[in-house]
Amino acid sequence: MASPEADEASVSAAIAKVRFMHEAISRTSFASRDVVDAVAMSIACLMTYWLMTTRFVDTPTDFLGGMWAAIATAFVFRETSSASLLAAMERLIGTFVSFALCLPYLWMFPSTPVGMAVLLGMGTMVMVLLKRRNDIITTAITTIVVMVVAAISPRDAWQQPLLRLFDTVVGTAVGVSFRWIGSSFFRSLNRTRAR
Repeated sequence: MASPEADEASVSAAIAKVRFMHEAISRTSFASRDVVDAVAMSIACLMTYWLMTTRFVDTPTDFLGGMWAAIATAFVFRETSSASLLAAMERLIGTFVSFALCLPYLWMFPSTPVGMAVLLGMGTMVMVLLKRRNDIITTAITTIVVMVVAAISPRDAWQQPLLRLFDTVVGTAVGVSFRWIGSSFFRSLNRTRAR
């Protein structure tokens, strides 16, 4: 049988959870900007994926390019156009460092787990030297994807760094463009309401 103190603590904890949920629900409201952002990002990711999978691919495995480009689009879709531009720059730098390491490696060697680990360590050191510690994760994720896809499809594995760089360039360009379009639309909407 539980002590009165334990029962009181349980009741207090349950009340605190209910209050927290009530506050969370009451704070959940969408401003028109939130709706514009959600629609703009959804359309941007869809357009990027569609562009990459219907215009530039010739095999089913190239759907990875559509996915990678759509991820780049989502990655750069930030609250403001300037924040999106900064995120695009960060994404491109991290991807380019991965490209610069993976391409020569895959020209000379097959993709292996040990090779991937070496490239991850080298990528980390390059980003530290460039004073871009926050972008280490982007470099690492890109390197992992490139090396795993190269291991899955070893024929012409050296093409993977080039393809992921291209996917990233397309995805970031679409993301930044749609962020700018969404921001412009929202500003226009606000000006119309103010009149």
